[in-house]
Amino acid sequence: METAALVAPVTALEFLQDEFLLTGEGPVLKVFSLQPRPEACASLSVLQHYRIHGIRPKRWTAVPPQSSTTGTCEGKSDELNSTSQPVFYDLAVFGGKAVRLVRLHVDYQHEERMRLEILGPLMELPDWVLDARWLSGDQKSRLCVAVAHNSSLLLDVNTGNSLAQRSCLEGCLLYSALLLVHESWEDTVLVGGTVFNQLVLWKPGGGDTGRDCEHKAPVERRLLGHSGVIFCISYLQEKGWLASASDDRSVRVWGVGALGGPGGMCGDLNPVCLRVLYGHQARVFSVCLSPAKVFSAGEDGACLVWDGAAGGKVVRTLKGHRAGGVRALAVSEEAGSEGRWVATGGADGGVRLWRVEEGGEKKETMEEAVTDNLSDLKFPGRGLPKGVCIAGGEDENASWSRSKFVVCTDQGLVYQYRDGQWEVVWQGTPEFQSYCVMESAAVSVKDSVAKVSLCAVGNLTGSIQVFPISHPQCGVLLTGGSGKIHSLIWQEAKDSLYLLASGAEGLVYRWCIKVELDENCSMTLNVSPLSPFLLPPCAKRWLTAALLQSTSKGLLWVCGDRRGSLLLFQERGKPEQKMDEDKKMDEGLLEGRQQTESKDNIRVGLFEDKEMVDLTLHPLSCLFGVHGKQGVTSVCEHQGLLYSTGRDGCVRVFRVHPTAGKPEEKGHGKNVEDKEGLGLEVLRVQRACKGMEWLERVLFLEPDIVVKEEEEEEEEEEEEREARGECENSYQSKHVTLTDRLEDTETEEKRDNKGREARFVIVGFHAVQFVVWDPVRQEKLLAVPCGGGHRSWGLWPSDKGVWPGYGALVFTKQGAVLASQPPGEEPSREGKAGRTGGLGLREGVHGRGIGCVCRLGRIKGIKSQRKRAAHLAEIEGRNVNEEGYWEIAVTGGEDTSLTVLAIHPDSGSIKVLSVITDHISSVRTLTAVTGEEGRSENPTQSFSALLVSAGGRAQMQCYRLSISWDVQRQAPSCQVVQVASHRLDEQWERRRNRHKTVKMDPETRYMSVVVVDEKTDCVLLAVACSDGAIRLFSVIEGKRQIELLWETFYHQRCVLSVAPCSLEDGQGNRFNLLFSAATDGKIAVWDFTEASFISTDALSNTPASRVPCLVIPAHQSGVNSLAVWKETLEEQEGCCLVTVASGGDDGQLTVSTVRVQYPDEGKTGRSRGFKEPLFSQQTKLTTPDQLNLYLNSQSHVPLAHAAPLTDLKLLSPGLLVSTSSDQRVFLWRVSSTRISHSGAVFSHVADAAGLSAWEGEITQEEAEEQTRKTRFESEQETAISRQKERKTGLKTMCETGGRFSKDKGAADEAKVGDPVETMRESGDPLCASRDDEKGGETGTDSGGKTGCKVSSESKKKTQKMGWVLVCGQGFQLLRVRNPEMDAETWTSRREIEKQKVDHKVKVTLKEKSL
Repeated sequence: METAALVAPVTALEFLQDEFLLTGEGPVLKVFSLQPRPEACASLSVLQHYRIHGIRPKRWTAVPPQSSTTGTCEGKSDELNSTSQPVFYDLAVFGGKAVRLVRLHVDYQHEERMRLEILGPLMELPDWVLDARWLSGDQKSRLCVAVAHNSSLLLDVNTGNSLAQRSCLEGCLLYSALLLVHESWEDTVLVGGTVFNQLVLWKPGGGDTGRDCEHKAPVERRLLGHSGVIFCISYLQEKGWLASASDDRSVRVWGVGALGGPGGMCGDLNPVCLRVLYGHQARVFSVCLSPAKVFSAGEDGACLVWDGAAGGKVVRTLKGHRAGGVRALAVSEEAGSEGRWVATGGADGGVRLWRVEEGGEKKETMEEAVTDNLSDLKFPGRGLPKGVCIAGGEDENASWSRSKFVVCTDQGLVYQYRDGQWEVVWQGTPEFQSYCVMESAAVSVKDSVAKVSLCAVGNLTGSIQVFPISHPQCGVLLTGGSGKIHSLIWQEAKDSLYLLASGAEGLVYRWCIKVELDENCSMTLNVSPLSPFLLPPCAKRWLTAALLQSTSKGLLWVCGDRRGSLLLFQERGKPEQKMDEDKKMDEGLLEGRQQTESKDNIRVGLFEDKEMVDLTLHPLSCLFGVHGKQGVTSVCEHQGLLYSTGRDGCVRVFRVHPTAGKPEEKGHGKNVEDKEGLGLEVLRVQRACKGMEWLERVLFLEPDIVVKEEEEEEEEEEEEREARGECENSYQSKHVTLTDRLEDTETEEKRDNKGREARFVIVGFHAVQFVVWDPVRQEKLLAVPCGGGHRSWGLWPSDKGVWPGYGALVFTKQGAVLASQPPGEEPSREGKAGRTGGLGLREGVHGRGIGCVCRLGRIKGIKSQRKRAAHLAEIEGRNVNEEGYWEIAVTGGEDTSLTVLAIHPDSGSIKVLSVITDHISSVRTLTAVTGEEGRSENPTQSFSALLVSAGGRAQMQCYRLSISWDVQRQAPSCQVVQVASHRLDEQWERRRNRHKTVKMDPETRYMSVVVVDEKTDCVLLAVACSDGAIRLFSVIEGKRQIELLWETFYHQRCVLSVAPCSLEDGQGNRFNLLFSAATDGKIAVWDFTEASFISTDALSNTPASRVPCLVIPAHQSGVNSLAVWKETLEEQEGCCLVTVASGGDDGQLTVSTVRVQYPDEGKTGRSRGFKEPLFSQQTKLTTPDQLNLYLNSQSHVPLAHAAPLTDLKLLSPGLLVSTSSDQRVFLWRVSSTRISHSGAVFSHVADAAGLSAWEGEITQEEAEEQTRKTRFESEQETAISRQKERKTGLKTMCETGGRFSKDKGAADEAKVGDPVETMRESGDPLCASRDDEKGGETGTDSGGKTGCKVSSESKKKTQKMGWVLVCGQGFQLLRVRNPEMDAETWTSRREIEKQKVDHKVKVTLKEKSL
């Protein structure tokens, strides 16, 4: 087994000359290039089964490749960038008890292509490594190492020998350590954070080193003050400051003076605490110092930037990680023109990058408190501002500095802010005073390319003034009834605008307005009244949102009202015909119309009440109260889907669909439809972050692939053609190619993305902040402290409904008009990066533990033509087949969210497709029913699955997931449709005779859910519950409901796991069995063959005394997981064997074989060669007309794992995969007579809780490519070993993991049940053999030759490959080659692996003369 993909907490970060960022994720070292834009460049697994906790570059080393020494040339970064010669850097990587030397090669001639190379053996120490530093003046590559028991070592990294070792007189345990080194060992100073909440400072190389090696160094300084253990220490030499981060949620800055340097100075005799910084809400894990700032990061997921010179005030908060906190922090040493780089690594596996300005001349901003940066626009008008709008529609590309604001006051005045000046645009009559509503929009002038902004103002008497802001004298006065105008809504159409005004009695008046130019080039407004809408009767009867949608059935209006309902209206006939009819009726038939002309405006009335009733449009469909009682705030359309927001904290994705025409009952969330055949259907609900209830709108994210990259590629191709002398007609060909590509791309995108949900952000109010929230990344993109939601506001730029990554807010507050950005300053992406979540170098998944995982299927990607994708694959040294498959999986975690992931096994890249946040408690279990997408032309590029998730608070959710390939983004995409939801307490309220039963525990948890039977109209689910019940549910996707059918409390204990088994006899009769296991260690077998006939009334009619068919004692404690498969015996008619494997808290693996006798063969089946059952008939609880079940055999592996076995899955018949919190993944070969160990790997995922295993096939060409890669790595390892032997004379210990397991001082490899492991240099401990031992897996038979020639026929052959996905604190995808290999073959190949060179040495702690 080997690792194909890994997501683990990022535990190490380090900047290299401000050009590269080095990260440690598990044992994997990755390199990101920061120039010209941040991107991943190289990765390599270096520490085998240890996590990387530190990366130390040799200061700053750049060695030409011709040199034979390791790091002797010193130079500045500017000099390195100016040279064209390849350079490399030596890195000391440490973590756990291991240290390793790695070299980074950089070739500037080939676009900074990088490569990582392992130089020396893995040096294993007897103690945990806390810090490592290079001696600055050393020419022999010597490394100082601080270990956990307050000791320090001096290592020779070339040989792996310990040259010196010294312990402190105070031999306590350290939680953190900082080494301050200079040119020699004697200059070294160590600062340690002890378990007693103290900082101790001592000199490892000081004193009389000629004495016995047991001589211990005394403590030179001691710093007291923390009330918790110390996790991190940082020192700033310029100011003599020492900073410490502690478990007590504080950061302390100490004035210690000069430390280290020549002679090993220990600073001031009486160091003092300068500042105590409290700002974190949880433990502080990391701290870094710069000349003007203090950076700290902790478990609360925030990185705080403190002003070091202003009394320790927080000047900036950097947030971008999900729950779990920030585990690593790095700050660049050089402050460029744009500031310092700040990198954070989270427990979610994400890496984020910020720019932070240095110095105090410009005050930094803070996400949580941007009040100091708010700009008062100095509104000078009479009265208080009541409404504000951004009126910049004349120029779509207008910058923030050229934007115009329109403000309406309670005195009936409209002001415009332009170029820093306020001016009165329009002054209303006295009836517009005390109350008015205002909205503005932009419209194109007829027969012109110009645009003009229109403003509409309504009052208490039903009057509405509409006028162009640039020509207010051309206004029109409209009448919308005789009552109050509650709201005004503009809706843009082609060359016209629709104005909707909500009046009294639920009437919504409508006009179509066009802007024209008369003969004198004067601007006029052409107003055509339309039929009004009538809203359903309710308490708050006015419109709050509207959208015009053009469909094949005509124009549709999708509206939202103040009651929280979504409404669907349909126009009568074509819009042009409708406007002409209304105009004729308006001119001739209606006596109530009043038309008076004056000097400034025209007054246009409407219909009399009697005639209005005949013209009123009623809703075709109504989702009553779907957004609660606080109202709908917006409705928008994108790629064929509709999105609505409300003050209930939810975004609803819905669509207009044809219906059968039968009206349903009216109620909360029910659909009321008429016989028109159109209705509204909610697909799914997306909640914002906790506490964000007031949502205003959604903005869509721009696609990942932009035309600019294609233009860059065209320019590169153009340069290549010019170099070859082929530059004729280059501009014309380039222009035609780009134009054709854009047209083809737009057509293809519209076709492929129609009806597919897009990535969006949520705009709303969170407490007193205006927030832009990303629901997928779970982070704030913008936060402005405006005071709350009860105010008028405008966001720039959002006229097109797209979030560009930056924005500015204008709002009213306490009689003032404020802006989040000064109008004279342009907001930039770089400036917003720190405040809006930074740059995401790697996307995080779950911040907390992942409790379950479910693999849905795989999807084939379309080959990308972009050079950038191929370049990325090449520099990472991976065989990335763009036409390869992406594995789609769903994970559920303790953070109550579901994450849909796409994993590319060849490259290890991971993409988050969707995040679902409907659960109110942790997600414990997942199951799915997957099928091909019937509407797709190519089934390999799309599929759909029915996903069921369950967890705490007895909550179950069901979704329909549609997975397809997004051509625009060149990545898989996921469309989520919410099918149904269910909770037990809600079910109890609807139960008959509930007064006779006990209400269920609200804390009931669903522990496991499986599919028992799948039918065309419904799916039957069996659920294991913590209250001791097994419940049977039906999911009817057509009705969108989940019903509880049956339940039993037989176990009387917490039921931990259930597993189904489907059988079929010789006559085609199907039988369904269900295995359930509880905390008592027993497995019950149930016959659910008749489960499909259970009705909803069967819950009360089913006898309470129903018992299982068979009970199997299997474990001494709880059974956490079950795996079941069947075996058909051809020679035995009417019988079959069912094998159930179980893993429990006792660490035992039990395999039980059950003999199943079909009912028609019950009399003769026992005499057909089977031995007598192991247990008496007390465990056989069946009736004659049911299946007869007998326990045929049972076998155990008492110590399968060193900890409770958490999950168990079937990879193939007879091959099991198990995992445990001991971080091991084992393969087991199960036969009728024994359980044999077939393979093992050390997992980099802590607290492993779930598994998913499946078999796949790879072509022979892919297998050969992997073989060549493995063979190349093996040859590279051998060459490194021989080179080291020639240079140093060191004979590397060719020991396998089995030899180290015999050593008493070795790690946990010595425990019973652990396999004999070998290590490959890529970092994964292997027990299964690699493909190169089979001659490259050329497709020959078992006795064939191992040649490398492959015929064209053999290339087409495929071979089996297993995949295992482990989840816990992160997840890891493992590749299992040749899962059909038996135990004997595996054992023989394991012996061959022992003979391979594994560069691992034990560091001997012997004192030597220096």
